[in-house]
Amino acid sequence: MSDLSGTTTIVVGASRGLGRGVATAFAEAGAPVVAVSRTATAFPEPAAGTITLEAADAGDPTVPADLIDRYDPGVVILVAGATPHMRPLQHHTWETFSVNWQTDVRIAFHWLREVLLTPLRPGSRVVVVSSGAALAGSPLSGGYAGAKATQRFITGYAQDEAKRAGLDLTFTAVFPRMTPLTGLGQSAARAYAARTGQTEEEYLKAMGPVLTPEIAGAALVELVQTDAASVAPGYLLTGAGLQKLP
Repeated sequence: MSDLSGTTTIVVGASRGLGRGVATAFAEAGAPVVAVSRTATAFPEPAAGTITLEAADAGDPTVPADLIDRYDPGVVILVAGATPHMRPLQHHTWETFSVNWQTDVRIAFHWLREVLLTPLRPGSRVVVVSSGAALAGSPLSGGYAGAKATQRFITGYAQDEAKRAGLDLTFTAVFPRMTPLTGLGQSAARAYAARTGQTEEEYLKAMGPVLTPEIAGAALVELVQTDAASVAPGYLLTGAGLQKLP
C-alpha cells in the first residue's frame, strides 16, 4: 500500500467535509478514486490520480455490491452519515433521535457485509470514519453517539469475521474530533458553546488544534500506507493527526 497509484479507492460520502478532504488526498497520492455521494459534486483536477464521481445513496443495500463489483477497490473508506438534530433529549422525537441509526449504522452494515461477502482482494483495507462522540458521548445529538459507537463495534466484528474466514483484509475505525470546518461540527460547536455559556471561539479553543479536511485526508493516506500488522483497531483523529486507541 505504499504506492497507491494502482489501488482503486472508494470514498463513501465524498462530496463535502472530511470525506471530500479524504477523496482529494488519495487522488493527490496517485490513487484512482471513486467519490460516492448522494449529490453530484465537482473536484479540482488532481495532479496525480483520478476522481470518478458516482451519485448514489450509500444506504441503499444494492449500491455496495454494484460499486465493488464494477471498480474492484483495494481501499474502501466510509465517511457518509446524517447530520444529527442538536437538542436536549426531551426535545427529541424518536425520528430525530434515531436518524443516525437509520443512516450511519445502516451504511456501515451494508458496506462491511458486502466487503466480506465479495470478498475484497487480499491485502485490501477498510476504514470506517466514526466520530469522537462515540468515545465521549454527545448529550445534545440524540442517538448519534450510540450510532457511531455501533459503527466501531461493527468494524471490529468485520475484522473478526475476516480472520475466521482466512481473508487478508484489514478493518479499522477512525474517530475524528469535532471540527467547525464541517457542517455537522459547526452546528454541534454552536449548540455546545451555548449550553456551556461560552462563545464558539472559546469552546473550540479549548479543544486544541483544529482538524481540517486536509489533515484528515493526509492522516488516512498515511494510515492506509501503514503496514497492516501495525494497524490498530481504532484511532482518535485530531488536528495533530492520528493517535492509537487502547
